[in-house]
Amino acid sequence: MEIDPSGTGGEKPPFGQRFKRFLLGGPRRLTDKAIFHRLSLVAFLAWVGFGADGLSSSAYGPEEAFRTLGEHRYLAVILAALMAATVLIISAAYKRIIEEFPAGGGGYVVATKLLGEKLGVVSGCALLVDYILTITISLAAAGDALFSFLPYSWHYAKLPFEIFLVVLMTTLNLRGVRESVIPLTPVFLIFVLTHIVGIIGGIAAHSPELPQTARQVSSGFQQGAQALGMGGMLLLLAHAYSLGGGTYTGIEAVSNGLPLMREPRVETAKKTMNYMGASLAFTATGLLVNYLLWNVEPVEGKTLNAVFFGELVRGIPGGAVFLMLTLFSTSTLLVVAAQAGFFGGPRVLANMGVDSWMPHRFAALSDRLTVQNGILLMGIASLAALLYTRGDVRHLVVMYSINVFLTFSLSMLGMSRLSLQRIREGKSGKRRLSLFLIGLILCLTILTITSIEKFGQGGWLTLLATGCVIVLTFFIRRHYRKSAAALAKLYASLEEIPSQPDIPSPPLTPKKPTAVVLVASYGPVGIHTVLNIFKTFPGHFKNLVFLSVGVIDSGSFKGSEAVEALQKETEASLLKYVELSKKLGIPATYRMAIGTDVIEEAEKLCLEIAQTFQQVTYFATKVIFQQERWYHRFLHNETAYAIQRRLQWVGKTMVIIPARVR
Repeated sequence: MEIDPSGTGGEKPPFGQRFKRFLLGGPRRLTDKAIFHRLSLVAFLAWVGFGADGLSSSAYGPEEAFRTLGEHRYLAVILAALMAATVLIISAAYKRIIEEFPAGGGGYVVATKLLGEKLGVVSGCALLVDYILTITISLAAAGDALFSFLPYSWHYAKLPFEIFLVVLMTTLNLRGVRESVIPLTPVFLIFVLTHIVGIIGGIAAHSPELPQTARQVSSGFQQGAQALGMGGMLLLLAHAYSLGGGTYTGIEAVSNGLPLMREPRVETAKKTMNYMGASLAFTATGLLVNYLLWNVEPVEGKTLNAVFFGELVRGIPGGAVFLMLTLFSTSTLLVVAAQAGFFGGPRVLANMGVDSWMPHRFAALSDRLTVQNGILLMGIASLAALLYTRGDVRHLVVMYSINVFLTFSLSMLGMSRLSLQRIREGKSGKRRLSLFLIGLILCLTILTITSIEKFGQGGWLTLLATGCVIVLTFFIRRHYRKSAAALAKLYASLEEIPSQPDIPSPPLTPKKPTAVVLVASYGPVGIHTVLNIFKTFPGHFKNLVFLSVGVIDSGSFKGSEAVEALQKETEASLLKYVELSKKLGIPATYRMAIGTDVIEEAEKLCLEIAQTFQQVTYFATKVIFQQERWYHRFLHNETAYAIQRRLQWVGKTMVIIPARVR
């Protein structure tokens, strides 16, 4: 009789499972050699997915800077030049970071490698909050852009619409990377085209008046120097420049999303960075110049971009259609920009999970090969931020900018230190050092002024939230280290088992009682499980079958070579257990699988083994604590209990042996 590995008896899956498959799609096959190629992004799609985060910031960054100038709008000319220079400098710096960290050069990795673990975790926590706010501000700004075209009386529906967008984007990202980018690509292109036409058209329409505008700007400088003094004008310019820091916030997304790039990854990422830098510099500075040329004034319920484009197309045949396309594409691009948060945030969580700064479960992949737990957390947290701020973009941009520039500053500091070290070793690097030092000065300037000026308008909350996350990560790391040390100390004596070379182990006898031992890597906890089986059931079991699932998490999801390496590592570990069994004089074999869901894969293997061995009892180990705390279940998975429940449902016996931690 053949056993159904799914445990469903061949019946139709339950409605919940079928609905999940409808929303998220079917599982990916890790054995498919082409899977990594199909999931990766070429430079153009990466520009859509990652570059949209930078490009979309032109919807709110230049506006905040221009508003800050107040009546001193003549400074917009210098501000536009500073914006373009800053975008190009930071983009160039991150191209060098991509070269230095070809496996992924996000702020967490850069700071950890170059400045140490503690500053690395500060950067990682700042990035997490940053990516949450990336999603929030992008979708809130999308609502602002779309509702700028609608009557003000309809604005009561803006917040519910933004909540819907958060839920929709979370669901799309659970399906996968390409699935969430490709449907939005046409609208991204519409945004680019409408803004190119609008910016060039806006400047061309005022080209006859450019000499007069230049005179007005010159006159404004003279009057400003008399009223404010040169120092006052410089302070105002620095203030506006810093509060427009939201313009540069999406630049790091490319380096952090490097693992999703098509091979050769470094070249693909550098091309993507070129696209992002050029498009953002053109759009942000072009909009600022047009605000000045068209004398754009704030209008209740509308963005400055909506006001500018509305003035541009006024009285032009088809102008209303062009305006609608522009605002709709802006809104949609901002939705695409939220992708950076869903791409980058879960990967930072996963990297920190692999390093035990975050719960290990955040490194797990779903059967769609997405970092599912991280995506859900980012979606829920961004929804909370949206509700707290009620979608106020001017409030959000302050909160957002602080953490972005904290991460930027740490990355620039780390790369400056590396460049200086190489110069001292006699290697070339003076140009790079200059680039990173200039970037560091710019980033620290924006970070300092924004934190001080806007501390009472959301800055305090960002700093508090980031500080709380940092404290939490150190608590999690301390707990994992103490638990590992306690287990190692408890079972240190089990590493060496005396062998019995003169007593050959008998052959496997499938009809006799068999113990199936679920193990992870070879170590004292697994040895403890084996010895306890024979201590608890002396002389009963005549065979041992070791079972292990190699789990593909975000740390090992690097390509088909990494999957093959994991297979070899898992098999080598199982062979050590078989050798241990021989030392004990017990015949043994092993079974293994590679997958993303250890519970599902282990259940299938257990039921397959039951078809070969007639009297089977399953064993696994669960870490238990002398004083159980509420957070233990979250930090330590419940895999053993979950597998036990599934096996008991199909009539199989499983014994869980405790590994006690005092």
